[in-house]
Amino acid sequence: MLINKIGIVGGTGFVGRTLANRLTQEGIELRILTRNRERHKDNLILLPTVELIQADVHDVDQLEKYFSGCDAVINLVGILNESGRDGSGFRHAHVELTRKIIGACQHIHIKRLLHMSALNADAKLGTSHYLKTKGEAEDLAHQAGAQGIKVTSFRPSVIFGREDSFFNRFAELLKLTPLFFPLACARTRFAPVFVGDVAEVFMQTLRDPESYGHRYELCGPKTYTLEELVRYTAECIDIKRRIIPLNDILSRIQATMFDFVPGKPFSTDNFLSARVDSVCKRNGLHDFGITPVAIETMVPQYLARRSQRARYNQFRSHIHRNHTA
Repeated sequence: MLINKIGIVGGTGFVGRTLANRLTQEGIELRILTRNRERHKDNLILLPTVELIQADVHDVDQLEKYFSGCDAVINLVGILNESGRDGSGFRHAHVELTRKIIGACQHIHIKRLLHMSALNADAKLGTSHYLKTKGEAEDLAHQAGAQGIKVTSFRPSVIFGREDSFFNRFAELLKLTPLFFPLACARTRFAPVFVGDVAEVFMQTLRDPESYGHRYELCGPKTYTLEELVRYTAECIDIKRRIIPLNDILSRIQATMFDFVPGKPFSTDNFLSARVDSVCKRNGLHDFGITPVAIETMVPQYLARRSQRARYNQFRSHIHRNHTA
């Protein structure tokens, strides 16, 4: 299948920016749809083959307008939390949007769709709104195969990289918590996968007929408990904290309390998702000859840079206060 131009939804996020860089290296033209073009133009507009377009991705007419002329579509949209608690926000972002994207592809005859899902996504057995709606959206995407759309979906464990929301978030939380760090779901196992590896498998499957209809699980080379990952984060930023694993009841209580904290650093839905190990039965990276990058190769570098930048900003603030005093 000849693919020279791709429409991307969710392309301004952490994974999207990495993927955009990888695709432009191949000379592929990209149309990235975003709600706020000005906020993201510094990150993406300098890429030579990227067209950054402000659009309402839930408007089917706009999807059809901006997907027109594309050879493929990539859906990367995913939210980890919603403003409410009834699952409607997850359904809107995952299921309803996926249905609209599929409808647009069918109407303007786009025959290739890459879809980002998640490990443990399951419309019936998912333990949280996030996992249930991710599973329903994934199933919708693959059902489009009956209408002639060639679909490949991806089910990663937690994704890490310089701008991730996993190690960076725990680094910030550890700094804010003196002495003790109460940790929910501490025994849950993860196999963090590098964002560059995720982008590479997207790139390799794009024109590969053997990948049509497949759902690839994506994991890093090692498995860790959440407690091990948080301890490792503390080591990387060189702070001492006593990690206190919480049992199931206390974990749920902590999640319920955080439901009402602005920004929801942890929520009941996160707790329900995190009760299930996020590890691969079969790592799809190996199917494409990709050797997974370990966290030990990358995480210390970007967390150290983050800490150095924070110390520099504190130093500048201190100097400024003394100068204006």
